[in-house]
Amino acid sequence: MDKFPIAVVMERRRLESRWVDEAWQAVGVVPAFEPPGEVLRRLVSEADCEQYLVGGFALELYRDEADNYFLNLSSPVPKVFVMWRHEEGMARPVTVTVSYGEAARLLDSGEQVDGVAMPREIADWVGDFVNTHYKPAPRRKIRRNDPFAEGGDRA
Repeated sequence: MDKFPIAVVMERRRLESRWVDEAWQAVGVVPAFEPPGEVLRRLVSEADCEQYLVGGFALELYRDEADNYFLNLSSPVPKVFVMWRHEEGMARPVTVTVSYGEAARLLDSGEQVDGVAMPREIADWVGDFVNTHYKPAPRRKIRRNDPFAEGGDRA
């Protein structure tokens, strides 16, 4: 499978603050079973909290990011990273990734990125990809304080 279709759960919490009325964040991702295309459905509607299911996304994996997928899977809580923007009064997911590197690049460029727990189905799919394509960098013996080693201290 080249792509894994998912939907994002976005949550809006009402705040009692003189500076902001609400706070948005991605709170989850689920495998999507609807046909491709954006799907927007309200899941929860309470006085202080609303949740929306936003579909139409697919995770894609690339061989040159295999190191970052491995780092994600080997962390205590693997994550799916959701980049979203506030548009027309609602937070709308723009892209999703399981790459630490891609998430860091998005954050560095000033985007809003939330990490949510990776569901087991996605972790298994990413794990299969990592097992096939991840090649650890060869370990090199580091010689410290060897005056004859290339680049060593020659004090």
